[in-house]
Order: sequence, then structure tokens, then C-alpha cells
Amino acid sequence: MRASRPTPDFVAYPEVRSGVRALLAGRTGADRRPVPACPEWTVADLVDHLVTIADRVLERHGGTPPAARPVTVPELLDHWDDVGDELDRRLAAAGGRSGEVMVMDAYTHELDLRAALGVSPPVEHAAWAPSFEVLVRGFSGSVAGRGLPSLRLRTTGGSEWTAGAGRPAATVTAPAHELYRALAGRRSPAQLTELAWSAAPGPWLPAFTWGPFSPPPSAGV
Repeated sequence: MRASRPTPDFVAYPEVRSGVRALLAGRTGADRRPVPACPEWTVADLVDHLVTIADRVLERHGGTPPAARPVTVPELLDHWDDVGDELDRRLAAAGGRSGEVMVMDAYTHELDLRAALGVSPPVEHAAWAPSFEVLVRGFSGSVAGRGLPSLRLRTTGGSEWTAGAGRPAATVTAPAHELYRALAGRRSPAQLTELAWSAAPGPWLPAFTWGPFSPPPSAGV
């Protein structure tokens, strides 16, 4: 595996929170907008999910979320910041890596929100590296668990990871954002096939279904 050292969760998580808040600032009615990457959700549902996960992780780290449950998106964002501030402190005390799945989930949904609002993905983001590491580990387990030859994952920027065990039998190359969305179940089988593969991609396509992720039947965003 070759990649930069991931940013600690207590640094990455605040950037996701501020990013989501900035995306929704001044967007009247955005709370009712559908989120194509999460077909059953509106923007309000997405934000509610982020808050729910933060509450659960805070409780797991010994904290107590505020008793009052927010309803509107502005209330949810304020609640998320309140819980997040305490989470940041607890994650720092725990060594900075214990919230990595939460950060991955939150960053993935920030990208979902950007797509729903027609906003380009960020050029740089503190949550990208730690989130990508989580996705690579999950995908790697899927490759190995299915008895598939290992696969080299390569970004067009030159970063590389090996998914599975042993010497890679093939390489798939894509821009960093596309590779991230592929590993996070946001690219259809047709879109996965269209990535730059050094061998026929068929054997590895089932491995993109793992954990909570499954490629959508039609083109994802």
C-alpha cells in the first residue's frame, strides 16, 4: 500500500461538519430535495442520519447526547456541532482513529449531498484519506473473502493500494473521486466496467458489494 498518512479523525470530522453546513447555507427548500445516491432519502433525511450516527458514537465513547431531539435541518446542524465538538475531544483522547468508520460515513454523505445539490467534489478534504483507507480495507476483505486474486487500486494521481492478498493480478485506475465513489457503492456495474482496467473486470465486480455498499443498477452520482 502506498498513500499519505491519514488525517486524525478529530481533525477530519469537523471539516465534514463545516462542509455540510456551508453546502446548505442559504439554500431555501433544500431540505426536501431528493438525494439520488440514497434513493429513499431527502436532504433532511441525510442530515438526520449524520446526527443519529454522531449520537451513537458519542454514547459509545462514554458521552451523553442532548436529550432534545432536533427536527428542522438548522436544528439538526446545531445539534451535530454540539455533539461533534465533544466527539472531537473524545476521539483525540482515544488516539484519533477510533471514529474512522463514522468519518467515512459522514464524508461519503457529504459527497452525496454535493451531488444532490450539483456542487463539485472538493479538490482537497481532510476526511478523504482516512475515509479512503476504510473503504480499501472493506473492499480488500470482500476480494479476499470471495477467493479472488488481489487487485491493485490506483488513482490517476499515482497513489496505489492492494486489495486482497498476494501479488495483484490486475490494476484498476481512476481519478481519486471516481475510485472513492466506486468503493462506496455509488457506481453502477456499467460505470465500474468503464474504469481503466488492465484485465477484464468481470471477476472483481461482485467484490464491490460489501458491508453496507452495493452498486446501484443504473448510473450513480
